[in-house]
Amino acid sequence: MKGIMRENADTRTRIQEIALKLFVEQGYEATSLREIAEALGVTKAALYYHFKTKDDIVLSLAEDRMRTIEELIAWAESQPRTEEARRELVRRYSESLHRGRHHEVMRFFERNQTALKDHPVMTKNRGRMLHLLTFLVEPGDPTTTRLRNAMALFALHAAWFVLPDETVSDDERRAAALEVALDLVRR
Repeated sequence: MKGIMRENADTRTRIQEIALKLFVEQGYEATSLREIAEALGVTKAALYYHFKTKDDIVLSLAEDRMRTIEELIAWAESQPRTEEARRELVRRYSESLHRGRHHEVMRFFERNQTALKDHPVMTKNRGRMLHLLTFLVEPGDPTTTRLRNAMALFALHAAWFVLPDETVSDDERRAAALEVALDLVRR
C-alpha cells in the first residue's frame, strides 16, 4: 500500500513539474490537459485521476507556498512586535523562497498574470501576503515606514526578476536581496 501511495505522490509531483514547465513556456490559457498528458506520456484518464482541471493543478502548486505563509504568520503572531522580530520574519521569508519550486511557481504566476488575475488562488495569496505584511509595521507608522517595510519582502522576490544575469549565482542573488531587505526594515 505504501508503494502505491508513493507512486501516486511521485506521479502527482511529475504532473505538477510538467504542467508548470508548459504553463511558463506556452502560457496557462494555451496549455491543455491533453498536452500535459502527452508530455508525461500518459492518457488523459490517468491525468484526471490526479487533477480534473488545470485550476486543480494551479491550486496544488500554490498549496505549498500558502502553507509556508501560514507558518510564517503563526510564527509572527507568537513574537513580540520588535524590530528584531521583524528582521527575523524577513530572514525566515527569504529562507522560504529557496525551498521547493518557489521560483518556478513565481515565474509561472508572473508570466500568466492576466489569465490568473481573478483566480481564487491569487486572491487568497494576496490576502495572506497582506496579512503577513502587518507584522512588519505598527499602527500609526508613517506612510514611508509602512511602504519601506513592506518593500523588504518584495525586494526578496525582485532579485530574481531584476538580476537575471547568469553570472550572478543564486546564493549571491539571495544574499544581495536579503541585505537590501534587511536595510529596508525600520521601526
